[in-house]
Amino acid sequence: MTSRGWLTGGRVYVQIADRVRERIRSGEFAPGQALPSEAELCREFGVARNTVRRGLAVLEEEGLLVTVPSKGRRVAAEGTPTAYRYEVIAAWLREAIKAGDLPPGAQVPSEAVLRRRFTASRTTVRQALGVLEREGLVAAAHGRGRFVLIWDRETSQDV
Repeated sequence: MTSRGWLTGGRVYVQIADRVRERIRSGEFAPGQALPSEAELCREFGVARNTVRRGLAVLEEEGLLVTVPSKGRRVAAEGTPTAYRYEVIAAWLREAIKAGDLPPGAQVPSEAVLRRRFTASRTTVRQALGVLEREGLVAAAHGRGRFVLIWDRETSQDV
């Protein structure tokens, strides 16, 4: 990767997004290819990691980049997985609830069990469980765990 000089001035993250976007469009970063690490981009542009993250977030919002859990950021391409790890966990639990494998009133597997099953961090598991709580599929009982709320299969709504 060629050095393009340090960035200065206001809204540096926009300049980073512009430069990386140009590399994607020119083919320097091909579809499906991993981007250099945040640390490498920090050294190249002479900026803090948060500035690089903000610039890459702009490109993710535009759909040019995707973050692949445990793989880093990649140039968007057909077939590139886009689901975050917490979304995968939430989808698995949601399907188990809807299929009746976790009936109303059943205790949801513990954070520790979910961490082992999905090889995920505690924060990731909690994020997935938070999604289900906001959807009204599970509720937390302080000191006892999380439980499935009543689910009506015919209307696909919680009761």
